[in-house]
Amino acid sequence: MIKFSILIPSWNNLAFLKCCVASIRKNSTYDHQVIVHVNEGVDGTLDWVREQGLDYTYSPQNVGVCISMNMMRSKVKTDYICFLNDDMYVLPHWDEVLVQEIASLPDNRFFLSATTIQPHTSGDSIIVADYGDTIESFREEKLLQDFMQYPLNDWMGATMPPNVVHRDIWDLVGGYSVELSPGMYSDPDFTAKLWLCGIRYMKGLSASRVYHFETKSTGRVKKNMGQAQFLFKWGMTSSTFRRLYTYRGCDFSTALLDHPVTGSKLKTQVLRSRLKALWYVFRGIFRPII
Repeated sequence: MIKFSILIPSWNNLAFLKCCVASIRKNSTYDHQVIVHVNEGVDGTLDWVREQGLDYTYSPQNVGVCISMNMMRSKVKTDYICFLNDDMYVLPHWDEVLVQEIASLPDNRFFLSATTIQPHTSGDSIIVADYGDTIESFREEKLLQDFMQYPLNDWMGATMPPNVVHRDIWDLVGGYSVELSPGMYSDPDFTAKLWLCGIRYMKGLSASRVYHFETKSTGRVKKNMGQAQFLFKWGMTSSTFRRLYTYRGCDFSTALLDHPVTGSKLKTQVLRSRLKALWYVFRGIFRPII
């Protein structure tokens, strides 16, 4: 029985996609449905996906992450939707840890993330360890020996992929927001929509781990003004939302789940966000649609 429907948007990134799918097949405890959205596919991705017998959706142009994710939703066969980047390599037991966590919960009102190991960029609850940033430089065997040696507690504020949500909750919030296409800041926006709909159990699991090559394919696309769009949509910056509502980066604690920051600290952060919004408008960097 398949457990997750794994959604993988891919844009002419065949070498990394092959590595990603191979890792799912090699290192997963359970069987999963793999769905790929092929953007353009001029590098042979479309033919390869068909040869592999994977479920897929296709667009002749690059439609970005948000539309890709929503198109793949039509192919989902399981109760659980997992978002995975095509430049990620899943590590042993990644899915087993997530499945065990889901089984321990009383309902489907959750949002779970695995923990990312990546070679260069640091961040909240991210492990920085360099095992290569290209297929040619990838030290797979060394990574498989080492990946659990880096200490980290479970953490608050699941946001970025790989993440798992129940399909009913995905549908409740309407999937990914296409106004943020091609996708900058779509991850915190999805999290904010979940929070608005009452989802509070947002947990990152330390023992579920993936390696992220950081290929930075976003450098090939014209970016949306995601930071400003998030600010105008939610009335605060994404960093304010993640820090004060989801406690992103803190060790996981059930005591924090229903207690967003309030009072003077929240007012100060929101005021700063509004001042930043005015700066965007007056500088002409971003003009809200009225």
